Amino acid sequence: MPMSCDSEASERQDAASRGAGPGSGLSRGVVALFAVACGAAVANVYFSQPLLVTMGHDLAMSPALVGSVVTLTHVGYGLGLFFLVPLGDVADRRRLIVVQLLLLVGALVLVATARTAAALLAGMAATGLLAVVTQTLVAFAASLAPPTGRGRVVGTVTSGVVIGILLARTASGLLADLAGWRSVYLASASLTALLALVLHRVLPRRSDEAAPTPLPYGQLLRSTVTLFARERLLRLRALFGLLVFAAFSTLWSSVALPLSEAPYSLSHSAIGALGLIGAAGALAAGVAGRLNDRGLSRLTTGAALALLALSWLPLAFTRGSLWALVVGVVLLDLAVQAVHVTNQTLIYALHPAAGSRLIGGYMVFYAVGSATGALAATSLYAVAGWGAVCALGAALSCLGLALWACTSRPFRRG
Repeated sequence: MPMSCDSEASERQDAASRGAGPGSGLSRGVVALFAVACGAAVANVYFSQPLLVTMGHDLAMSPALVGSVVTLTHVGYGLGLFFLVPLGDVADRRRLIVVQLLLLVGALVLVATARTAAALLAGMAATGLLAVVTQTLVAFAASLAPPTGRGRVVGTVTSGVVIGILLARTASGLLADLAGWRSVYLASASLTALLALVLHRVLPRRSDEAAPTPLPYGQLLRSTVTLFARERLLRLRALFGLLVFAAFSTLWSSVALPLSEAPYSLSHSAIGALGLIGAAGALAAGVAGRLNDRGLSRLTTGAALALLALSWLPLAFTRGSLWALVVGVVLLDLAVQAVHVTNQTLIYALHPAAGSRLIGGYMVFYAVGSATGALAATSLYAVAGWGAVCALGAALSCLGLALWACTSRPFRRG
């Protein structure tokens, strides 16, 4: 009989039947606070991208070692997603968030004061590890939202993540030109400490929520793996996340390299300003959340993946035209954030009581994709140039689109 592996009906049925539960709702102010906190935390993962050349010169690092700055940050992020984020299902999320932010302050100070490549890389890995507080915040916001409006809340909070990523490049480039690259991490440490204080006071206490189910830590981690083994939708959406963020990282981890060379020779602030161009990605996050609430997740995913593949055509002409780069950046960021919001909304609805494990496990694939894209792009650029980087990004995007087409197409069961 005809069936669809990733059909609109099955995704919405999962969301409705499994996602129902008590939801207190959230005021606009609290949702905005979640968005700001997420953006500020995740920005730490991306501050280094416009600064790679300067960091390398300051600490006498080889090009390959410079590329590992981004890779190690994402590796740390991936480890945090698996080992730290699941704690949100068994611990007080409010307290967990504040503790992680304070530890993140220490990691940022280590980066800012690093005098050797080893110290820098250790600090960046620790920063990535602790920046996963972003996902704890996303899961917390999703748990507070009513099921019928969860897509909107997740979309709004993810808009904050998008803006944080974009402003990270702009702010780091501007601060580096004004006061050196170390000032970027000192400023972030100060902001993170302030956020820890504000969140401690403002984050809601879930008086209506049953106490988390106590689980031994080892069993908690094993249950994350069990969820992947049991839930096909989770596995599929995780693969989408891996591919789109590998493409995303392919662009953003390497685009500073051609722009810092002739004929452009742009400053840090000019390269960082590219992040503002991708602000449309924040709009896509909100729109995608609303489309998911209306039952259009499958079509939203397909359209976004097609847009992602198309974005690499103008990006291939970056060396000849900055306008082509602008168009490509807008298309790519729109596509990536639309897929990301849809993924998170759908997988959280599978088992809200395991929301932190679901989102943390999904985001491990995000981190793997980001780290792989960063390492491959910087290595490819060194040996084959910008054209090879764009070919890699296009291949990853087309692979994601092919996966969507294969899993969405009706077929007959043998």
